[in-house]
Amino acid sequence: MYTPIFYIILWLFIFEFIFSKTLSFLNTLNWSNKLPEELKEIYDSKKYSDSMNYEKTKYCFGTISSIVWFFVMYFILLFWGFWYLYDFISNYSTNEILVNIYFFWIILFLQTIFWLPFSYYFTFVIEEKFGFNKSSKKLFFLDTIKSLLITIVLGWLLLSLIVWIYLKTGDNFWLYTWFVMTFFSVFIMMFYSSLIVPLFNKQTPLSEWKLRTAIEKFAIKVWFKLDNIYVIDWSKRSSKANAYFSGFGPKKRIVLYDTLINDLTIAELVAVLAHEIGHYKKKHTLQMLFFSIIQTGIMLYILWIVLKMEDISYAMWSNTSSFAVWILAFGILYTPISMFFWLLWNILSRKNEYEADKFAWINYSSDKLKSALIKLSRNNLSNLRPHPLYEFFNYSHPTVLKRIDALDKIKKK
Repeated sequence: MYTPIFYIILWLFIFEFIFSKTLSFLNTLNWSNKLPEELKEIYDSKKYSDSMNYEKTKYCFGTISSIVWFFVMYFILLFWGFWYLYDFISNYSTNEILVNIYFFWIILFLQTIFWLPFSYYFTFVIEEKFGFNKSSKKLFFLDTIKSLLITIVLGWLLLSLIVWIYLKTGDNFWLYTWFVMTFFSVFIMMFYSSLIVPLFNKQTPLSEWKLRTAIEKFAIKVWFKLDNIYVIDWSKRSSKANAYFSGFGPKKRIVLYDTLINDLTIAELVAVLAHEIGHYKKKHTLQMLFFSIIQTGIMLYILWIVLKMEDISYAMWSNTSSFAVWILAFGILYTPISMFFWLLWNILSRKNEYEADKFAWINYSSDKLKSALIKLSRNNLSNLRPHPLYEFFNYSHPTVLKRIDALDKIKKK
């Protein structure tokens, strides 16, 4: 029997899909066949045409794959597929912790199988067509298997503990789980580059003498203790370039893609590193971690309230306290709040990018940072003129045009 809560779950699921597709469609309205005047410093006509074709291809592919996924999930929800799965697993085990773990493992496996053809097509057809893909088919499938196994192992450890806490702690469930999730988040942030990344990529200390000397000279200038500069062999997967900062305290490290080193001059690379160091100096890493911890705490407290509402369980056609099915129902019911937090996250992230750019400008060079941003955008065929609403909801970084404009305004002051 369909309950009012069930219809709320179903309509929230539909709303999220329609909302995301509407934003994606609005983004297409800013596409142009003619090179816009403001992009002439970044793209020539041929490169701009390539970037537009890349956006159109990704949009069509993303629309088709998301529509297929939507209808699969819609009919699973409509016909109580999750509860049938949970009931099936329950016939083979009476241990509630194991039942919940098996339930999520099966869903994860089926989800991986579903998306595998789409991921394969995107990598070996779309990315290949536009010159980005460098991955072999063997590497692609090894990455998929490794990712699945890591998720299974980490998920088993985390989920076992959370379900055990749920069964044992009563009204303090959300508080203990919040502590566990916070510890897990901090652990991953500190050790991601040293434990997880090496399973996929080789990281080697930066050995290029001139570049390392230039970076270390800048680090000394801004009083930044820098012991760990690594280069990651990203070129075996893609020609796209990037750099990132991870960890904090003694575990902090800067990681450069080898493709980035190939694309930029030494001065431009130091400017990019100055931006990354700016994130650390402005305490953006800790700020975003704190934001994530607060968000998790709010989510878990609301989850605990939902877990005490039997109507939620009945909405998924469950007459028992099935933790796993409850979690799935909550995930959909939580949609409006999660969208709000996602929006705040992006707003804060964009603000931090401007601040890190300003740090690089003040302490190094705005011209070198600008030229680096332009090269990266051109080489990655970035869409630099998204629809304002699409950008507002989805972009964690300002567009390069806005970042350049902000740097120019600082320079004029």
